[in-house]
Amino acid sequence: MKLKQRVVLLAILLVIFIFTKVFLIDNLDTSAANREDQRAFHRMMASLRVELDPRLDHTLQSPWEIAAQWVVPREVYPEETPELGAVMHAMTTKKIIKADVGYKGTQLKALLILEGGQKVVFKPKRYARDYVVEGEPYAGYDRHNAEVAAFHLDRILGFRRAPLVVGRFVNLRTEIKPVATEQLLGTFMTVGNNTCFYGKCYYCRETEPACADGDIMEGSVTLWLPDVWPLQKHRHPWGRTYREGKLARWEYDESYCDAVKKTSPYDSGPRLLDIIDTAIFDYLIGNADRHHYESFQDDEGASMLILLDNAKSFGNPALDERSILAPLYQCCIIRVSTWNRLNYLKNGVLKSALKTAMSHDPISPVLSDPHLDALDQRLLSILATVKQCTDQFGPDVVLVEDRMTLSHL
Repeated sequence: MKLKQRVVLLAILLVIFIFTKVFLIDNLDTSAANREDQRAFHRMMASLRVELDPRLDHTLQSPWEIAAQWVVPREVYPEETPELGAVMHAMTTKKIIKADVGYKGTQLKALLILEGGQKVVFKPKRYARDYVVEGEPYAGYDRHNAEVAAFHLDRILGFRRAPLVVGRFVNLRTEIKPVATEQLLGTFMTVGNNTCFYGKCYYCRETEPACADGDIMEGSVTLWLPDVWPLQKHRHPWGRTYREGKLARWEYDESYCDAVKKTSPYDSGPRLLDIIDTAIFDYLIGNADRHHYESFQDDEGASMLILLDNAKSFGNPALDERSILAPLYQCCIIRVSTWNRLNYLKNGVLKSALKTAMSHDPISPVLSDPHLDALDQRLLSILATVKQCTDQFGPDVVLVEDRMTLSHL
């Protein structure tokens, strides 16, 4: 064989090798990733129902120590949490040793210290389950049951970025008042036969207290993140102005995402994809109130967007506020793992999974049926939005691989 023919043959073989590497091996890698997404989904579905059981595998540790060790830069809790039920049982049963007004904010809450020194945030019941909050999508009081439902949706979506939440009944007269600070105690009152309090916050009013049924108040408790993980607050790039007649830039500039992509921390790292995951999460729960968000401090954009304060959700099942999805339809990118999970949850699976996940909670039923039905309808809107993006730009541009190996050692 002549030298020229050999060179041509080698060139052809090289092209075949490159083709195999790019189109076959890479496709195998993608298929393997998709198979892992499917396995992760099945693992999640198998562990949906969390029994509130006091037994711990690690008998030398308290439930608070176990939960604190779960936290890493990209997760609040790991995928497999055999002791989740024990931690949540402790959250709903451990003795309250101190009660104070809530940390600064706009809505009524109380800060409780449970036996063992664990801080939790208590949000009281303000509405019946079937009450519909009219008006703007961010209107009304905080909904304690929304915090519970949002936590379990976070589990189902596989994000694991929301602090643990569980429902709890407290006796205001015997559990709270004897250990309350003067500041909190000064906001207690009796309305009819019911014990009430109005707390300290921006919108807290003596004329608008939260009232128990007699002395027993239903609420939610959210586990405080460990102090070794201090939080940093950020303005949400798609935040609202909350001023009538004044639009935020994203509300009139269709190229707004291009500008966001040029600013830190959205110009590199996982933060922009976290914003889009959060938009999907918020659209499903009807939360149009995420004007700020938190991450861990000094993370340089690498830590997760933590899904805190989800109580302005599940207000009106008939209202689908599409503007919540602006990060998705303006940027037209989404994690492959998120896309896969959403597809696994269609055809009624999401509603069924969330109903099962919440069935163990002390305040069950957590949501009314119209809210559960709304989740499935909103999921279809999200899937349709992504399809519009892939039709316009192609799946290779829209579906982004972003898988990070996490350590819980």
